[in-house]
Amino acid sequence: MLFSDADCALLLELLELPTVSPLETAEEPRLWQAQRRYARAAEDLGFRVLHHGPPDPGVLDRDDVPETVRSAGPGFLDAQPSLLLRRGPELPRSETVMFNVHLDTVAGLEPVALRDGSFTGRGAIDAKGPAVALLSGIRDALPALGEDVSVLLQVVSGEEGGAMGTYGTRPLVEQGHVGRLNICCEPTGLRYLPRSTASMTARVRVDGQGSIDDRPDAGHNATALLGFLAQHLASRLDTTDRPGRLCVAGLRTGDLHNRVYGSGQLLLNLSYATTAEGAAAEKALQRAVEDGVAEFRERFAGSREFARTARDAAAITHLDWVKRGLPCLDDADPWAEGLLERAGAARWPDDEPSFTCDAIWLHDLPGCFTAVLGPGRLDTNHAHADGEHADRAELEEFAAVVSALLTEFARHRTGEEHDAPDHHDVP
Repeated sequence: MLFSDADCALLLELLELPTVSPLETAEEPRLWQAQRRYARAAEDLGFRVLHHGPPDPGVLDRDDVPETVRSAGPGFLDAQPSLLLRRGPELPRSETVMFNVHLDTVAGLEPVALRDGSFTGRGAIDAKGPAVALLSGIRDALPALGEDVSVLLQVVSGEEGGAMGTYGTRPLVEQGHVGRLNICCEPTGLRYLPRSTASMTARVRVDGQGSIDDRPDAGHNATALLGFLAQHLASRLDTTDRPGRLCVAGLRTGDLHNRVYGSGQLLLNLSYATTAEGAAAEKALQRAVEDGVAEFRERFAGSREFARTARDAAAITHLDWVKRGLPCLDDADPWAEGLLERAGAARWPDDEPSFTCDAIWLHDLPGCFTAVLGPGRLDTNHAHADGEHADRAELEEFAAVVSALLTEFARHRTGEEHDAPDHHDVP
């Protein structure tokens, strides 16, 4: 079996190490320890460590870094290292394959076990299981690789917690640690996905004056205004004209019944498949907020309880952005896609929505092709949810695809078949 008993032991060891993103918990993650353990396993396959450490704090001083990340940093970065490994000599990009995996997880620890051929534990499918299966596949492909192919492993932090890869994957990509073929390991059901959406998070704030419940007309009613805007934006932005999705998210003003809350916020998340779509969605949201405020003012101008809120609605309502400006991945390369399909990975259907992951930072790289590929599925394997699991058989299948993909790359890396030993049948 490609996914050996030693691989099972390694995965269980990694699952036992809590590596929750510090953006989701106050507990210190043990990411350093998990990455060191992974590096030792990779060194047995001939990998060497090129870098292991946190990023420069300056990576957070950018407009497209989510506000939650900027406000949390930079102190937390000391516990958020990334690991870069290489097997083989340093070769041109055309002779290099890069795999990207993450060992950080979301919050909510799950019982760690291997029962009836299924691993449970936080990160089992997203993405500690795929990370170990990746090593299994590389080990199986070693006879085909020799010293003619360079394999890079990015073992990153900052994939979870809303960090969007801004301090993990992005710095490594911008330093040039990429290959002719780049695979981001996420659950895709062994279908290669050459696309990755991005998303923006808008915050609609009402900053007014509250009031006692006996005189509701004396204050600004943020609950009424934001509730009205939530419905207005849901109606206005719920469109089938674009691939991206709208999430009308949290609305918060207060918890008590005997007062008027004068301030609060409404959050909205909008995904998009292309940069142009994202820019258009941003403008559409801005217009919709302005129209909603005008409609509220007109509808409640003569109200006894809400006249002041209506009169001042434009002055007390503000739109700002928790996150925006992130790129998207939309790649195509018949040569690279041919390798993937011969290795046993079917193409993700064009009419099926993609999802967001660190692959966005590999967009528009010259001489590169990037796809998302991994075992299991985000929904059926309960990634980020109770009961997260990965079947050993799924990890075995992924390892076989990785092995076949590397073998195909070694044979065809310049577009022509190279002499390489037959390895095993393509799954």
